[in-house]
Amino acid sequence: MTSPTIPRLAGGVFSQLDADWARLCADPDVQAAVADWLMADQLADSVATVADAGVADAWARRLGPAQLLAALRPGAGRLGDDLADAVLRALLRRAAGRDRSATLAARIVVQAMIPAAVRMARGQVRPFGGRSFEDVGHMTVAALWSVARSGTIHPRPGRPAANLALDTLRHLCAELSADRELLGDDLAAAEMLPAPGPGPLAAAEAAEVRALAAAADLDAPDHDAVAVSEARLDLLALLLDAMDSGALTAADAQAIAWHYTGTPVPDAEAGVRAGVSAGAWQRRRSRAVGRLRASLRTAA
Repeated sequence: MTSPTIPRLAGGVFSQLDADWARLCADPDVQAAVADWLMADQLADSVATVADAGVADAWARRLGPAQLLAALRPGAGRLGDDLADAVLRALLRRAAGRDRSATLAARIVVQAMIPAAVRMARGQVRPFGGRSFEDVGHMTVAALWSVARSGTIHPRPGRPAANLALDTLRHLCAELSADRELLGDDLAAAEMLPAPGPGPLAAAEAAEVRALAAAADLDAPDHDAVAVSEARLDLLALLLDAMDSGALTAADAQAIAWHYTGTPVPDAEAGVRAGVSAGAWQRRRSRAVGRLRASLRTAA
């Protein structure tokens, strides 16, 4: 399965990936391997529903990389993002291995992330420094492949694709920055250009923290609608990391996030939302702050 717009708009490495993808989809061994994965991970039924694979006796054997991609890029009227998240996490677990199946799993992850990779590459192309879109495209795909094979699977609520894109962007920006150091003389004039605002990595990280905080319900409705300060972003990132490590539960993080903000959620309102009394919510927040402090001291 390919996107009809990507070859026309991107070309080069992304067109080559789409052509290679078509060959993978036609390979019966690849199709059999993917079908076995889906059965083993108990995802076959859901993927078959999304891909309209049918319900005949041998329906599972008709599942392959094309159907997997359909599940990773859900369309209107199909299953929601929960399935895409589950499939992507299963692929990332396999991609962290050292056998041929790991290579295939990482290749499927790359294909699923091509639209994001194209946008990422476009965003890093500059009118100076000698890097063309094709150059940056190759670097983006290499960074994406490296992240997919790393075995890093963020346990944050939802959006593993967003975490994958953010890690890829970090790798890409680091490599581009290293190139700038090597070509510093050629880029001296570029250093004189005024900065229009936060760099692309900082902006992407801020947007990702907001998205992950929203997925974890750390931003209470109508209480954080204004522009988010850097301090607020730092707090949200700290809470998300504490959730990742298991130091805080989602309810613990909410108790802190809803209170320590420009317009705190009253304990009575927060308690109603959580189904507990205002006093119980207050005690939960106090215990959560204690656990967060303890985790920070341990990390230090």
